[in-house]
Amino acid sequence: MGILAGKNGLIVGVANERSAAWGIAKAAHQHGANLAFSYQMDAFKKRLEPLAGEVGSDILLPCDLAEDGAADRLIAALGQHWNRLDFVVHAVGFSDKAELKGPYFNTSRANFEQTLLISAFSLTELTRAAVPMMTGGGAVLTLSYLGGVRTTPNYNVMGVAKAALEASVRYLAVDLGGRNIRVNTLSAGPMKTLAGAAISGARHVFRHSEEQAPLGRNPDIDEVGKAAVYLVSDLSSGVTGETHYADGGYHHIGVPNEG
Repeated sequence: MGILAGKNGLIVGVANERSAAWGIAKAAHQHGANLAFSYQMDAFKKRLEPLAGEVGSDILLPCDLAEDGAADRLIAALGQHWNRLDFVVHAVGFSDKAELKGPYFNTSRANFEQTLLISAFSLTELTRAAVPMMTGGGAVLTLSYLGGVRTTPNYNVMGVAKAALEASVRYLAVDLGGRNIRVNTLSAGPMKTLAGAAISGARHVFRHSEEQAPLGRNPDIDEVGKAAVYLVSDLSSGVTGETHYADGGYHHIGVPNEG
């Protein structure tokens, strides 16, 4: 028995075993949650199937949040398996890798629109679709990064999208508080994930954060998973609209100490 025992959770955004979303899924399973997963395309499904098996799940549903109506179709399909949903983890982001380098002002209109749609607006669509299944209240959690509130090298339009994502969380928290549905952001430090590797100069950011964080290290996916369990469980029953950092304290640093 764990703090998520008997709760049903949907995890959106597991790409592989190094994904932050996978760290969250593992931790949720360890605390007793029943899990369902979505995947974007067949290639991701093949990676996801053995992972889902490790946490006792056989609910894998297709969903490409770039497509209109995809969130509604996902929740409708999930309703064939469960009659109640207690938490949703949204770990989705995408931008053209070619534009995650150099100056932000070179961002193209097409990639700006695509990045904001997939990385920010998809949370609103997914939450709206999930609300009817969250009949007993619950929690929605999304993932962000410090680049949404401060500039970081080459993060560019993804930083703008994360800023929009975090603002969306605040508005959704107000909209859904009366239904006892909490909406929060988990802002993790840099990790060696598929998403992080797409950003030019990621190694420099990783090393700098590791050196300057008060804890002297970046988080791993297991630490992110433990923070997420708090945010989707009843332990955080009075918390909504927040951005919770799991970055070794790096976001507190203004001017680093010498040497």
